[in-house]
Amino acid sequence: MLDDKPNEFSEAALEKGRLLFAKGWDFLLGVPSMKFMPPEGPSEIAFAGRSNVGKSSLINALVNQKGLARTSNTPGRTQELNYFIPKDSGEVPLSAIVDMPGYGYAKAPKAQVDAWTRLVFSYLRGRTTLRRVFVLIDARHGIKKNDEEVFRMLDKAACSYQIVLTKADKIKLAALEKVQVETLARLSKHPAAYPEVLTTSSEKGQGMAELRAVIASVL
Repeated sequence: MLDDKPNEFSEAALEKGRLLFAKGWDFLLGVPSMKFMPPEGPSEIAFAGRSNVGKSSLINALVNQKGLARTSNTPGRTQELNYFIPKDSGEVPLSAIVDMPGYGYAKAPKAQVDAWTRLVFSYLRGRTTLRRVFVLIDARHGIKKNDEEVFRMLDKAACSYQIVLTKADKIKLAALEKVQVETLARLSKHPAAYPEVLTTSSEKGQGMAELRAVIASVL
């Protein structure tokens, strides 16, 4: 159980999160369109965010595996829904992580952006096993216009989502605290948003234990 105070976690919750990721995870498949989706069954959580917000790096830090999710300095590299499942899951895994294509990359061809958008929106609307979307926001920049567009889409789909601030080690503590307060204030206007913000640094490991605990509680 999570403690009553926001962003405070019991030892049991932290241990549950540690155990979920202790055995390692494997890449299952990449999904370029909905017809290639794996059968619904295990509970899923998904990661969304602007291109280059650090999704792949965060997933690798989360599972303690450097090369599980591909990282790139090229925005828009992830073009599919990439599925990851725990090792030794057998034919029917109990849970899955989905790395969604990044959004907000203006230099990609419009047709490609439209195809990514249709795939993501179809997934969010139609996946009954999706328990929560973690929307990553770069702590240095805060919420941008296209983040707000995604929030509204998630609200419309009644899809539960939670904000995860990334790259928290790149800014000073006072600036980070300001971003946290501003983010919570803006989330108060969105009915599907979970009213707590997680703060992380993939490079330093900050917030990973807490994120694991939240994911374990959701799954």
